[in-house]
Amino acid sequence: MALDIAQIESLVRSAAASLQRGDAAQARQSLEQVTATGRGNIQIWLLLALACKGTNDVAAEERAVDSALKIDSANIRALILKGDCCAAGKDPRGATSFYERAIGLAQGKQLPADLAREVERAEALSKAASAEYRTYLEEWIGRGPAIGGQRFRTALDIMFGDKQIYLQQPTIFYFPGLPQIQFYEREQFDWIAEVEAATDAMREELSELLATEEGFRPYLTTSADRPRTEFHGLNDNPEWSTMHLFENGGPVNVNVARAPRTYETLIKAPLCHITTRAPTIMFSLLRAGARIPAHTGQINTRLICHLPLIVPEGCAFRVGNEVREWEVGKTMIFDDTIEHEAWNEGPDDRVVVIFDIWRPELTLDERQAVVTMFEGIDRYGV
Repeated sequence: MALDIAQIESLVRSAAASLQRGDAAQARQSLEQVTATGRGNIQIWLLLALACKGTNDVAAEERAVDSALKIDSANIRALILKGDCCAAGKDPRGATSFYERAIGLAQGKQLPADLAREVERAEALSKAASAEYRTYLEEWIGRGPAIGGQRFRTALDIMFGDKQIYLQQPTIFYFPGLPQIQFYEREQFDWIAEVEAATDAMREELSELLATEEGFRPYLTTSADRPRTEFHGLNDNPEWSTMHLFENGGPVNVNVARAPRTYETLIKAPLCHITTRAPTIMFSLLRAGARIPAHTGQINTRLICHLPLIVPEGCAFRVGNEVREWEVGKTMIFDDTIEHEAWNEGPDDRVVVIFDIWRPELTLDERQAVVTMFEGIDRYGV
């Protein structure tokens, strides 16, 4: 049937009006006359898909949607309709793939109100389908040999988008081949018990130090011989303060004299001695209501240890995907080159002792090579 432009435009307008008043069958009849001429554009195919949807003809709807996607494979509305067709055809994974594609394309875009609602609907359907699929998969795994553990659970979380992949991102030096572990467990280190046994003694010394807070200074301080770089307003800010017992390659004697038992305990730990760069032994004070934004450390050949001494309610610490709460007297060991952040939403200040140790995976030769390299860096230009 030959139709001129005026006739096509009339049929499309009539179809749109029919859809608006809920007469999907009449709209479909008008639009099929247009597409039969071979002159359908993406909007016509989308209207036809909606008309077929209104008549509960999934097969015809999908043919119309496929024609639209041949013209524009990134059309958000067509992708959502294709997802609906897959869902109606009992293909939930296919449906999710089209919904997720549409959701991704919609990110950051100003959409018409009706299309924005469709994207929200697709998000809800995708989330529900993902949850249903995960339930199925976990039940399936449960039928076979025992499989599990926290690492496997995390792998599932990443696969389903509940967690993301965090990798080491040191700002100065990256040693390849080291495992991407966010938190190490206390039980892995035989020296931990001796350190933790001194918790009460450290708390006594800390109590005296906090009476005046003499010796505490902002963790981040600006230096005239380096460019100033802002870190979320924490530069020279006492909201995050420290008192060092060991810094720049040696003890801070005036502070050691005020906390000798803390120093004597921690100096016997397997500290990571790297010229003037490590270790540090320090009390770290985070004020009530303060937050340390997400960041990464400098070198991945060491691990950072926190021994909590004062922990009010509302304090927590995130490394990568995992959030943990400090517990007084229980050491927290983590890789600080993986993105991490801390917050204190409690009513009082939080204080932990911080010190750094060698990564256990490094051989003695590798450790010495790292030390020698940094010795050369520190001597350069001197």
